[in-house]
Amino acid sequence: MNLWILNEFLYFPDNKAEYIPAVLEMAIILILCILVFNFFRKKAKRDLEKTREIEEKIFKEKNSSHK
Repeated sequence: MNLWILNEFLYFPDNKAEYIPAVLEMAIILILCILVFNFFRKKAKRDLEKTREIEEKIFKEKNSSHK
């Protein structure tokens, strides 16, 4: 691919104040991503604990029925 084709799509503004909305949007999206990631981690941890409890319950019932 010719590099001159990409040059038409690049835009670097002379007024650096035009970067402010992009930086704010990027910060908001980054914060939201971190919050969602932490939510999924906590949810997965709770689900893992519930699964372990159910497995222990099933294992105890299985062992008590064999005796």
